[in-house]
Parts: sequence; C-alpha cells; structure tokens
Amino acid sequence: MDHTGNVSFEVASEKVEYVGFSVPGEELRYYLFYGPTHKEILKAYTGLTGRPALPPAWSFGLWLSTSFTTDYDEQTVTSFLEGMEERKIPLSVFHFDCFWMKGLQWCDFEWDPETFPDVKGMLQRYHERGLKICVWINPYIAQGTKTFREAAAGGYLLKRADGHGIWQTDNWQNGMGVVDFTNPKACKWYQGKLRSLLEMGVDCFKTDFGERIPIDVVYQDGSEPVSMHNYYAFLYNRCVFELLKEVKGQQEAVVFARSATAGGQQFPVHWGGDSSASYISMAETLRGGLSFAMSGFSFWSHDIGGFENTAPADVYKRWLAFGLLSSHSRLHGSGSYRVPWAFDEQACDVARYFVQLKCSLMPYLYAKAVEAHEDGTPVMRPMVFAFEDDPACQTLDMQYMLGESLLTAPIFSEDGSAAWYLPEGTWTNYLDGTVKEGGRFYKDRFDYFSLPLYVRENTLLAVGSVTERPDYDYAASSVLHLFALKDGKEAVCKIPDIHGQIVETVKAIRSGKKIVVTADGKNREEDAAFALVMHDENGNMQEISVPAKGEAVLELI
Repeated sequence: MDHTGNVSFEVASEKVEYVGFSVPGEELRYYLFYGPTHKEILKAYTGLTGRPALPPAWSFGLWLSTSFTTDYDEQTVTSFLEGMEERKIPLSVFHFDCFWMKGLQWCDFEWDPETFPDVKGMLQRYHERGLKICVWINPYIAQGTKTFREAAAGGYLLKRADGHGIWQTDNWQNGMGVVDFTNPKACKWYQGKLRSLLEMGVDCFKTDFGERIPIDVVYQDGSEPVSMHNYYAFLYNRCVFELLKEVKGQQEAVVFARSATAGGQQFPVHWGGDSSASYISMAETLRGGLSFAMSGFSFWSHDIGGFENTAPADVYKRWLAFGLLSSHSRLHGSGSYRVPWAFDEQACDVARYFVQLKCSLMPYLYAKAVEAHEDGTPVMRPMVFAFEDDPACQTLDMQYMLGESLLTAPIFSEDGSAAWYLPEGTWTNYLDGTVKEGGRFYKDRFDYFSLPLYVRENTLLAVGSVTERPDYDYAASSVLHLFALKDGKEAVCKIPDIHGQIVETVKAIRSGKKIVVTADGKNREEDAAFALVMHDENGNMQEISVPAKGEAVLELI
C-alpha cells in the first residue's frame, strides 16, 4: 500500500472471505509483487525496498543483557561475565539496557557516573574478554536534561501543529520531545551523541522505540505527519546505521532494531517485541517472526525466556533451544536477570550446548546470511516458503526451516512433547543420526538437550569444529556432511569467510553407487583438505578426504 494518509486494513469485517484496504478519498494506490515462488517475490520486493545489509559474523553469537529494571553496575555485569566464563558458555555481546543512563534522563547519552565511574576502562576490560558492547538508545529526549535544551535550541525536535512550540508528552519520560530525523542538522546532532559513545568503546546500538510517533506535529521538511507515523522508524534506524557504517565500517555495522516499516530490513537486526515468559507467548513469538520473514526481514531475534515476568525453568530452557536456532540470539528480560544459573544449573548446561551447536553451524548459517544479503531470502523461513506445493505446509506455524536445509520445531510443552511435520523426502535427525521418511506428521517427547532438528535430503552441510565463538575461519575448520544424496542428484555447499566472501565451493554428484566430490577453494593451500562424512538413507556413515582444490570419489557400500 502506497498512501500518505490513514490506511484501514480489515480482515473478514465486511465479508468473511475478504481482506480489505481502504483510504479516505477516491484513489487507492498499491503494488503487487508477483513471481513463480515466494523466494522470487521477496527478491523482487527487497530489490525495490532494499536488501538487508550483511550483519557481522560476531553478531550471530549469544547476546546477554542487564535486563531492564534490574540493578546493575560494573561489579554486577562483571559477575555475569565471569559466571558465563566459569560455566564455559560462549558469549559474544553484552548489552546495557536503559539504566546505563540515569533514570528519567532517557536519552541524554551520558553514562550514569554514580553507577559507572570509569566507563572507558570498563569497556576496555570487557573488550579484553573478547566481547562486543551494545547500548540501548531511543529517539525521545526527556525534558529534564541538557540534551533536551540543546535539541530545543537547535530546532531538532518535532513541533506542535498548532504552532505552540515543541511537541511533548509524558509517555515513557517526563515532557519528552521527539527527534526530527527529516532535519539533516538534527541527524548530524544525534549522530554526534552516538559517535562519542563509539569512541568510548561501544560497538553497536539497540535502537528501541521509534513508534508512538504523533500525527499532530510539523516536520522540518514539511513531510505529511500521517505517512511519517510509520516511516519515522526507517529514518531513525537509517540515521544510526549510517553512522555505524561510517565509524565501524560496512562489515562491522549492526543495529538491534525495534520498530520498522517497509525497507527497514536494510538495517538489521530486528527484534520480536515484549514477549511474556510462557509457552503461549513463545509460540506467538515464533508466529510473529515467521510473518516478519515473509515480509522481507531476513534477520530476527527475540527475548529468550520472555521479557515480561520470570519464566519457569522449563520454559527458559526450551526457549534457549528456540533462541539459539534463530538467526540472532539474546538473553533479555524486564525485572529479573536472564543468566542461566538464575533458573537452575541444568539451564547452564542447556545454554552451553545450544550456543556451541549454533557456533558449529556458523559455516552454514553465515552462508544463508550472505544469501539473505544478496537476494532477500530470510534465514528463518516458514514451511510454506520452502515447500509451496505441499498443502500441509500452508498452515504450519510451530516449526520452520533454518535456511533451505535444516528443519526445526521448538518445544512448547512442559512435558517435552512435540508434534511436527516432515515434507516428502528423506530426513536425517541432525542430533542423533536417525532417519525418517517425510510426507507425514510425527510425535515424540524430548529432553532439554534435544528437539526436532532434521536435515533435508541432498544436503551438503559444512559444520565447523569451533564451538567457542561464531566468527572464525569457516573453510579451514569445517567438516562436510552429505545427507541422503539421491541417485542422479547434486548437492552444493558454499562456505564463506567472516566477511561474506565465498571461499570454498564443494559439489557432490551421485551416479549409482558412486559419488564424485569436487572442491574449488579460493586462496587455499594446495595440500588443504576436508573430511567428508556421508550419511545414507539408512543412517549409515562413510568418510573420505576431499582436497580443497580437486576431486574425490566415494564408492557406496
């Protein structure tokens, strides 16, 4: 829908079989994106509205937050980091939520000196632990700050439509104003505040809010307020992302965004919203994320364990598996901490297991991230996206494809029971190697270290040997796993480096009992080689060595 005024979107209101759009006036303008597949449609859509930037590889690791209203200082944060290290749970990013600033001064972009007296030293100490640092920001400026006075004096805030000065509201913060991102000077001013944080040692930003944008306002460039209500989030995230590209470089720039509109997928990553600590909310989170994916957003995360309330240990542990089989993974809550030992000791083991699993899958996951960057195909995909001709997949919303080759179904029950569907074909359980034939539903019960995670037939999967971090030399450390390659079929595996360049392409072609494997490694040593493990339709395995530049032949037993 392309309209500058109010748009009404109604589902089954006039007639039960209708979905309707309506606008004031006599003209309705909209676009139809058509293609033979969902993939081609999204490719066309993101070709017009913008392809997602490629997030840095480190952003795919585990993020840990202070949570929202909890008490925290350097000592508290350091205790979290030491706790993760002691329990050998790999951690990539630490996020400081709102209270890195003084309460009721959001956002003045100044660290609370009473809680954090040595910011630069603290951030340096965290960097020495191998961590990236994220801080929370929003585009609202509280009245009781010098930052507000600066913005007001510069004309950087939205104006009232009645001409009586700056538009203000007490929602969220007292007397807050809203930054006008249509004003180039306001953008430069806002970026200046963030630039100071980057110079201190901050690596990225959680761009919270960007909604609740009023319509009874005047924009510096004369933009129509109703249409700007949605577009505002785009301008906000673009302003932040462009600064990160400038300061950190294209390959290191990433935001963790809340609000979005069409085109917002350019500024990854996006967040799933304030979920509650329950199985119901966990399931709704997945449904929302899959809808998000079908709307062109390739990289998505959610609050593991739920944001509101404190989850029972079983919900938290099940959400760990779900969260770490998402493109991005963050532990975050509201009034309580989300470190795993706050739930039980087994949660620490579960966290370690799934973080390590995700790190080992990074050669595959980052290749899917490159694909998303190049053509807009989401990393997490609804079943109907991958299997359009299978009627059973049209309504599945409790499972998904992670890339084109891995199928997973999170557990949404206290007793560990799950029902999931496997489309036609041969599917291999990634965790235990058992094989099932598709075209039917299955039911089973799972412990906290397991869930349905299946590999599609004719898949050549690169699995890394590094489990302590997400950013490493994928080609040099990978073992290739070939799953249920059918006679006459070809499987291809493309392995990127951490900058998104494909450095190894491996193909396997089966003819009868013979599988020919060829590899074309760029900038690889002549004597470099891969181990390749073949998993056949019966769950049997064979292993051969494949030169990084050359050919190998596997004779099936």
